[in-house]
Amino acid sequence: MILKDILGRMHTRRGWATFGALALVLLVLLPLLNSAMTPGSALHLPDHLVRLLGKFCCFAIAAVALDLIWGFAGILSLGHGVFFALGGYAMGMYLLLGIRGQGVYRSNLPDFMVFLDWKELPWFWHGFDNFFFALFAALWVPGLLAFAFGYFAFRSRIRGVYFSIITQALTYALMLLFFRNDTGLGGNNGLTDFKHIYGYPLALPSTQLALYVITAGVLLIAYLLCRYIVTAKVGRVLRAVRDEENRVMFCGYDPRAYKLFVWTFSAVLCGLAGALYVPQVGIINPSELQPSNSIEMAIWTAVGGRGTLVGAALGAFLVNGTKSWFTGALPEAWLYVLGAMFILVTLFLPQGVIGLGTRLLAQAKATRKAGAA
Repeated sequence: MILKDILGRMHTRRGWATFGALALVLLVLLPLLNSAMTPGSALHLPDHLVRLLGKFCCFAIAAVALDLIWGFAGILSLGHGVFFALGGYAMGMYLLLGIRGQGVYRSNLPDFMVFLDWKELPWFWHGFDNFFFALFAALWVPGLLAFAFGYFAFRSRIRGVYFSIITQALTYALMLLFFRNDTGLGGNNGLTDFKHIYGYPLALPSTQLALYVITAGVLLIAYLLCRYIVTAKVGRVLRAVRDEENRVMFCGYDPRAYKLFVWTFSAVLCGLAGALYVPQVGIINPSELQPSNSIEMAIWTAVGGRGTLVGAALGAFLVNGTKSWFTGALPEAWLYVLGAMFILVTLFLPQGVIGLGTRLLAQAKATRKAGAA
């Protein structure tokens, strides 16, 4: 009964049917179109699109994580790229240590360390030759940073635009730090030249397909976890904090604890997204820490529909799909298109694409009822 109540609270039957259909498309249909169809078939999904869809799924996880705090707690972060990049660097360190002796210099040290005349691994690299340690680090390092940052920020009652500014300052400061060669993280070039993950060659299409399936599965699980949170009691408190934090305090709740929990959980999801992103794109460098990347995450969420979770994921696919086309056809026009998209959505679609679709469906339903009457 408890499980039935939880599932009923999260979605209606129609909602679960839609979720199941989407899961079948992402986890079964698309992989079959890639592996079962011959390359000459019109239904064949090319390998490069599998990589692209896997990357989009990583972005969708980050967008859902951002929507959890922005749409439901009113916390606009312009620094979530930090947590995404930290997760990516943790996985990149594991992948780079996995090719010891196979680099240009045939050394047990990564090539960039040999080039910079490093004599031994820095202390914080130890343990990253183990896959599970690296995966755990991709979660707890962003989570620990978010907890420490959020604890002092929320304790000082920093919120609104001031919180957004200091999160952007955080990502800019870390970007400058990671650009330095003496940090031991590859400097400007970052970490690259990965060859295999957990023993499987990254160059094989089958490995990339498996990474896509895992990433799509993690996206669905992340959505369900966030949906559970926002439909539970903590979700109702978060909405109250978003709408009127002072009244929540007068009712006996501590808004700081709720905000700190959801902020840290969101950062952990972003770190996981970054860890899944790196083996699929083959590189991680300080450019992922650019403030513009964090701003783009907010644009994905706004375009899809803030406060819906599914809209944030949809926005990540829509914006990045548009970006992929424009950067290939009209690369100089993309930034103008991105800015125009954000302005138009803010002015005319405050509820995003999901809000527009809901409004059109409601109008169609009303029209049918009027016709029947």
